[in-house]
Amino acid sequence: MSEQYERFELLINDQVVKTPVALASMAGMVDGAYAAARAAHVGVAFLGGFSIDKPTMEASERLVAQGRAEFIYLDPVEALTEELELLEGSDLVIGLNLRGSTPEAFTRIAEAFGTRVIYEVDAHCRQPEMMEAGAGQYLLEHPDKLDAIIRALKSAGVVVSVKIRAGVVLDDRVLAKRLWKAGADILHVDLMDYGYSKLRQIRNSCPLMLIANNSITSFDRMRDMFTHGADLVSLARQADERTLAGLDAAITRYADEEGWYNSPKQLCRGGDIRALTFCCMPVKDCPLLPMLEKIGMTRDDYRQFKEQAVEKTPLKEGEHTCFGSLAWCCKSSSPCMFRDMTIQQFGFTKKDYMRYKHRLADRIMDRVFHEE
Repeated sequence: MSEQYERFELLINDQVVKTPVALASMAGMVDGAYAAARAAHVGVAFLGGFSIDKPTMEASERLVAQGRAEFIYLDPVEALTEELELLEGSDLVIGLNLRGSTPEAFTRIAEAFGTRVIYEVDAHCRQPEMMEAGAGQYLLEHPDKLDAIIRALKSAGVVVSVKIRAGVVLDDRVLAKRLWKAGADILHVDLMDYGYSKLRQIRNSCPLMLIANNSITSFDRMRDMFTHGADLVSLARQADERTLAGLDAAITRYADEEGWYNSPKQLCRGGDIRALTFCCMPVKDCPLLPMLEKIGMTRDDYRQFKEQAVEKTPLKEGEHTCFGSLAWCCKSSSPCMFRDMTIQQFGFTKKDYMRYKHRLADRIMDRVFHEE
């Protein structure tokens, strides 16, 4: 797994994610056997959705009576145990997409499986029967209940994901901040028809790991998600072997060539907050200035922070670049003779350069969301 970590530098639940392509849950379909059959080309698999208490299990039975696919069982713990046994020895990071109406329902599952899996709170399902049971999208409409579930799971010391549908609440940026403050680790977003602009808004609002979902079946579409804030992409109905293999191969090749698989676009080209790593000195009227104002950082703060952040790294070098340091240089895909001469002079590659810029972006995210 060291090669996969070196390539993507992705860890979830203290496990290496071999590729940033995930399986999204589909009730009645995505079980252990389904995930095992696709394990070669995905890094994370969210099994489910699984109903885990009496109200949601009864809702599942009503949905089955109407002809919908659902997982039906008498004991959720017993059923989930059987599914996880099918994936023992797999290199997949496993998540359980759970539909419940109380914190106690979720903590019962967490007590059974501990830190073996990610616990994904399903705040996504919009079937009336499930919402009447107090689960799925009902939780977005009653965020205090969603907060309580997240906090209960975090008190059990486990990794928590929340699956949402974009556009349900008035402002997804406010929701993202709220989920982060409640303790969520991952936000899994069905983008519906909103596309990457919605994803960028969420990325600029919280430091959560983001999984982008909905019709991401081509490399171009996947790159749109990655360059605007996604850490992973997930597939559901179109998660066939050919599509998954194509996405996995394409992003692997890109990572091996470029060094930073989900590098953002430059800020002046519509990139998200991470793109501050590519911005130059704040000396002209450009998108950098409103971004600094938004995050509450003065021009001097930004300059001092960036200079300190690259101290003792190769990005400190570059006296012949525009602003005397690679800290202020642009993305490797943008032509720049002075940047490239500095990289060559100090004996590293453009791929190395992008990895150093990735480290700087991580420091920027820490500064914006954690240190202040």
